[in-house]
Amino acid sequence: MTNNDPKTFKAGSYKKNFFNQEYEYQSFLPESVNQPYEWLDKRIPVLLEDAIRLVGELNAYSILVPDVDFFIQMHVRNEALKSSRIEGTRTEMDEAVLPEEEIAPEKRDDWIEVQNYIKSLNHSLEQLKELPICMRLLKGAHKILLTGVRGENKQPGEIRTSQNWIGGTNIQTASFIPPHPDDLSDALRDMELFWHNKGLNMPHLIKMAISHYQFESIHPFLDGNGRIGRLLMTLHLVELGVLQKPVLYLSDFFERNKGQYYDSLTFVRSRNDMDQWIIFFLSGVIETAKKGKDTFEKIITLRHKYEEKIMELGRRAKLAHQLLLQLFSSPATNAAFAAKTLDISISAANNLVNELARMEILKEITGFSRNRMFILHEYLDLFKR
Repeated sequence: MTNNDPKTFKAGSYKKNFFNQEYEYQSFLPESVNQPYEWLDKRIPVLLEDAIRLVGELNAYSILVPDVDFFIQMHVRNEALKSSRIEGTRTEMDEAVLPEEEIAPEKRDDWIEVQNYIKSLNHSLEQLKELPICMRLLKGAHKILLTGVRGENKQPGEIRTSQNWIGGTNIQTASFIPPHPDDLSDALRDMELFWHNKGLNMPHLIKMAISHYQFESIHPFLDGNGRIGRLLMTLHLVELGVLQKPVLYLSDFFERNKGQYYDSLTFVRSRNDMDQWIIFFLSGVIETAKKGKDTFEKIITLRHKYEEKIMELGRRAKLAHQLLLQLFSSPATNAAFAAKTLDISISAANNLVNELARMEILKEITGFSRNRMFILHEYLDLFKR
């Protein structure tokens, strides 16, 4: 990936193929990424310095905040929601925290896709304790992502064996055609070598940016490539030691700048311009890290407010605190959930939930006299900004 002169940088080349032995088309074959990259745009070092500093500050919050793992699950949920929304799902955060039986039938397909992303990301983070980032790990994530949803007939967990494309109603009208299946093996091997090549001496965030571009250009699966590619960024942050906890997720930034996100990836291929993608990526890291810090500060303030109120409950304060911790992870509850979580009777759980609603810590959302659902509404609002 020679880049000493912008005129010499080449993102890839086009290869002639035939679809169903009839239609001739050009698939894109990315150049190797497993080599040094030297940027030319003078904005990159400045943005990189800011991004590293802010991610470091966010990392410090994730270490110092007590019980941070409970809060991380809401970050995971928010990432799942935003990453899935880029692909067209319409689930809202208020719905994403509810159990399936509370979701309207016409919205359940989207809801399940979001839940699959949550499972896929959590599973991958757990696997990362035993495996390095590799296609084996990503194939496992992909299988979970597409199980029981609209893409379940598109080889979940398997590298594609047929040609796919992006945009258009067919390959003839496609806006982008990734590599032919015959070219995937070499492209994926090169990308895996790049992930673990410590001899490149490349800043971690630059490596993450290039990796995401390359993964999306290879498009190794028949479906779900965007979500797996964004999930991959979280795994890189943890494996590379940039973060000790997975608290930085870029899908919110990409979803709010969706057009620019797609255009920027396209410009690498069409204009041989990797620098502009790195600038966009680092801008997203900076904005997201700032927002993440702000969210943690608000969480700390809100938690202190809740705990002060809970002290009014006397002997039941301990139970309320236990329930509150669970709600920081999944901020919707009913009496049955509270009873099971706290190992108390339904009657006692119902009284406790009602007390928390009276204190305006919880908010009832169903309007029913029985089987009522409650949400930790102020906390939930922090993730809807």
